[in-house]
Amino acid sequence: MSKLQAIDSAERRRRIAVRHHLAAACRLDDPVSVASDLVGIHASDPASVYLGLLARTNNVSPDDLAVALYDERRLLRLLGMRRTMFVTTREIAAVITSAVTRRIGRDERRRLVGWLDANGMDGNVEAWLADVERQTVEALDELGEATAVELRKRVPGLRVQISFGAGKPYAGQVGVSTRVLFLLASEARVIRGRPRGSWLSSMYAWAPMERWVPGGLPEIPVEEAQAELVRRWLAAFGPGTLRDLRWWTGWTLADARRALAANDAVEVKLDGGIGYALVDDIETTADPGAWVALLPALDTTTMGWAERDWYLGAHAGLLFDRNGNAGPTVWVDGRIAGAWAQRRDGEIVWRLLEDVGREASSAIEVEAARIAGWLGEARVIPRFRTPLEKELL
Repeated sequence: MSKLQAIDSAERRRRIAVRHHLAAACRLDDPVSVASDLVGIHASDPASVYLGLLARTNNVSPDDLAVALYDERRLLRLLGMRRTMFVTTREIAAVITSAVTRRIGRDERRRLVGWLDANGMDGNVEAWLADVERQTVEALDELGEATAVELRKRVPGLRVQISFGAGKPYAGQVGVSTRVLFLLASEARVIRGRPRGSWLSSMYAWAPMERWVPGGLPEIPVEEAQAELVRRWLAAFGPGTLRDLRWWTGWTLADARRALAANDAVEVKLDGGIGYALVDDIETTADPGAWVALLPALDTTTMGWAERDWYLGAHAGLLFDRNGNAGPTVWVDGRIAGAWAQRRDGEIVWRLLEDVGREASSAIEVEAARIAGWLGEARVIPRFRTPLEKELL
């Protein structure tokens, strides 16, 4: 048996600096190129898209990003891996839709039909649901774009409320409109468009996909799309373990192994385990030099792997909430060294959990000032609060 190539944690950290465009010398001018290189930018929290791209670009403004998202539409917002929102390119959006999103939609459709049945809806539930979907798309075709509230005024079926979890602690009600738009988006029939309000708003108008992206997204066979998604993940995040890949994609073990095999991924020795890399991607990365970054909550890099000891250490309890959502983090040379937050007066404050030295501390001050100036009067409060972020506020 041949000896496995070793890729240690120091090399993985150098790759983060270069491939994730976090070292200052590796930042780009084009946010679309950044999103492509990282497979996508986490977008469950609207602010994370902008702050995640700010960390990796040369001061691209909110207006520049809005142009790419809503005018040129070179970037699209869609549901992806682990039922998480991502902003990515059109090309990758088609890959994610085939590899991940359609399956999520099928599971959600079964759940919704079950809820409707349990609520005693008369007649053929699936036929009723299909008719509501048809009416919703027709309304969007007529209006061009509309929020869920506006669509409920046009489509009576969207006003239905569903009870679930009777007798359980989590019992409640959910509106059909949210679920129907989820289903239509998972099938790439509609897409989230421009938000109503500021760039920090999460109230999006919906638009027909074929109007937003002329011709819609191309269809890609599932296994081909899965293989392409893994190739891109390995290029951006590799090496990674099988557990990392399964967690990041939300796939079964069989799906993950098949996609690795389709890429002829090779096993490599990591500090503490076995990982996978592309066969032509095992060379050492040139040292990018010292660097710091202040990354937002749910950042793409922070949430890129399930096994995080090599860049997180023992800090998870302070920097993640109980559901595994990361808060804003301070990075120094490829490791998380602390957390940061923005106070009500706009000041950026941070706390380090380890000694990083005088030069790194000074660089953090410079980066904090850059973020404060970029945000201006905008105030950012993460959707998911973590212990250290709350303390800083």
